[in-house]
Amino acid sequence: MKNKKKDNLKDFLQIKNQTDTSADLHFYGDIVSSWWGAWDDADQYPEKVKDFLDEAKGKDLNIYVNSGGGSVFAGMAIYNMIKRHQGHKTVYVDGLAGSIASVIALAGDKVVIPSNAYMMIHKPWVSTYGNSTELRAQADVLDTIEEGIMNVYKDNLKDGVDIELVREMVNNETWLTGEEALNYFNIEVSEGIDAVACVSECYEGYSKVPKMILNGLKMENKRSKKSEEIENKAKLEKEKLLLELELI
Repeated sequence: MKNKKKDNLKDFLQIKNQTDTSADLHFYGDIVSSWWGAWDDADQYPEKVKDFLDEAKGKDLNIYVNSGGGSVFAGMAIYNMIKRHQGHKTVYVDGLAGSIASVIALAGDKVVIPSNAYMMIHKPWVSTYGNSTELRAQADVLDTIEEGIMNVYKDNLKDGVDIELVREMVNNETWLTGEEALNYFNIEVSEGIDAVACVSECYEGYSKVPKMILNGLKMENKRSKKSEEIENKAKLEKEKLLLELELI
């Protein structure tokens, strides 16, 4: 059972680098429905985002995104709350705005995606069970949810871009670099920055993750494994030394 001694987002979602006129907000984890669904300090949910926005009322926001997505309903609620916020909102995609995080990223008045960062769009999915009637009904629900997402994309398209083209990309799970996303959405592209790693879990279930990201994850896993091996070796050496001292 998870240890829930305190709200693990209270500190993480506090206003960062606050000035009299601006504040920073980071979306660096999964998007979940509530505190109980937050398995990591970086996971975020509507209630805490609301508290953050209340504290930052009237201030301009710098919003940083590196998330593989999560709960559609939670993400849509966060999108609408950010859209309503009184203050200029600039979104920076530091690594990945994937799935429902791509919707949150579009809540900004200005959206900046570096040339080596990604925006990923795909059809919503769900884990479910039941008989054939119930499963068909669930498919209808997913189609309705998808339309809500498509409405956000439609509101943020560049002039002349057909929403049906974006729908096709959604159907095919499409990964767009900043430069590619510029062809479809009202965003700005900046020069590439050092890639910000995203936890490997945020790519689970996706079938078209770019090789660059997968290779980076493999290297990160190798480094983590090597560090663990060094730590375990040092622990064994320490235990061996203590045993020898006891025998003297």
